[in-house]
Amino acid sequence: MAEVLIREFESPEAAELYQSVNRVLGVDATAGTGDWPAPLVMHLAGSSEGKLLVAEIWESKEAHEQFMERLGAAFQELNVPPPSRMEWFDLAGSYHRH
Repeated sequence: MAEVLIREFESPEAAELYQSVNRVLGVDATAGTGDWPAPLVMHLAGSSEGKLLVAEIWESKEAHEQFMERLGAAFQELNVPPPSRMEWFDLAGSYHRH
């Protein structure tokens, strides 16, 4: 069963850090191109007044744990502060208009 992950970051430069992490990972979230992990079903991010919210749907928590080696290295390289919130949910439904 797919799992939903919510991460929230609070930092004055949260939006800039998000873009920097994407560059290190080799992904372009605007174009949807790059080296995205195969078990990632959906990714979205939004920022407002020093906050960044990232919501993702993963095939499983285990798949996300494998990706954390890569993401964790990017976070460490860029000194990204830990999220103020990180929470998993069972996927109840989703919709994405193309």
